[in-house]
Amino acid sequence: MRDDTSDIRDTANDRRRSGELPRGVRLYRPRSDGAVVLTDRDGSRELGPGRDLLPFIDDGQFAHYLVGDAATSPERPSNATVKLGIVGPRSAFTPHAHGGEHFVLSLGYAACGLYDSERAATCEVLLTPGELIRIPEMMPHSFGNRDTTPLTILAANTGYGIDHEDYAITAAEAERRAADPSHGTATLPPGTRTGTLARTDYRGLAGALRDIERAQRSHGPGATTRRERLAARLRGLARGLEGRR
Repeated sequence: MRDDTSDIRDTANDRRRSGELPRGVRLYRPRSDGAVVLTDRDGSRELGPGRDLLPFIDDGQFAHYLVGDAATSPERPSNATVKLGIVGPRSAFTPHAHGGEHFVLSLGYAACGLYDSERAATCEVLLTPGELIRIPEMMPHSFGNRDTTPLTILAANTGYGIDHEDYAITAAEAERRAADPSHGTATLPPGTRTGTLARTDYRGLAGALRDIERAQRSHGPGATTRRERLAARLRGLARGLEGRR
């Protein structure tokens, strides 16, 4: 839990740090309420939609690019995209698959739904602050926020920005591609590293994504446990002590 004193102290620290930073250096501070404060030589400000935050797959979810941009693609590469994501309280992304591998560092309490092709079943991985998960290319998955405040994540994707058609392939898109003869329909299972989207089994991918959707509908993004809520309060107290300089 935070109080007005903590907010005032953090604001004072941001102001002091702004004067200390060399030109061109940026410092990002996730707040306990889910907002992210950017500090540089020119001052401090909260990242906001439009100027800093771009739409991120679904309405109400946002991304702030650190490396690459929304137009990154194999044809316009920057090796990878790295971005801050802000996930709304108790919400989850539409299940999807990425054309490239995907790394997500959770700074809060998240839930990642994954389709296990070997077991032909959906599994869920619960993440706590500081845990990072790697998701292979074309593996059906979803990502949700179990907490009642916005969740900040750090997401890195190889080769694709969110404007590219293969950044996030949903079940509806996979079904459309399965019905389109111009897209390949090989028998490789979802999650298999193919090295090319042309060999993807879009019918199988769509089925796996629908499976995750059903699991997501049945229990939502999940919730934090009593122990996790206690840990969050203690973490907030620790942040308060760290800010007293």
